[in-house]
Amino acid sequence: MSRIGKLPVAIPEKVKVAVNGAEVTVEGPKGKLSKSFDQSVTVSVEDGNVIVAPGSNSRHSRAMWGTARSIIEGMVEGVQKPYERNLEIEGVGFKAQLKGKVLDLALGYSHPIEYNIPEGITVTVDGGTKVKVEGSDKHLVGQVTADIKSFYPVEPYKGKGVRIVGEYVRRKEGKKTA
Repeated sequence: MSRIGKLPVAIPEKVKVAVNGAEVTVEGPKGKLSKSFDQSVTVSVEDGNVIVAPGSNSRHSRAMWGTARSIIEGMVEGVQKPYERNLEIEGVGFKAQLKGKVLDLALGYSHPIEYNIPEGITVTVDGGTKVKVEGSDKHLVGQVTADIKSFYPVEPYKGKGVRIVGEYVRRKEGKKTA
């Protein structure tokens, strides 16, 4: 039995959850999300709660039971209060600029990096070095954050690059001369 899967997901007052076959749609004050699950789990709405149950007794079905419930809980939380991730850019001349729906990054390369912001994500830049990524979809917020970080991950010698706020970066000592 999945300890996470058997817990019901409470639906708050301002949130509406609709189940249409294998597709779950969650609508709230901060957005609308929908996700379809395979036939290994069954999802139903009963008495203001979302109940997730395994579709069969197979190993795959039992594995997806808790995962599906956790995803639905994240959807319900995201339409109430958006998820956010903060990035900071360190390095001489490294900066970010917002041009409409395009994030323009100057990260020490010979060309600027232009990142198109996907629908449903809000990016704000503060002071050119602090970037805030917000959205109601937890997976998409994390993916956009990882994409931006992948353009110039923090290097261990000088500490330059794009880092997630609060992330620990192990620093290395430079080369020693004889």
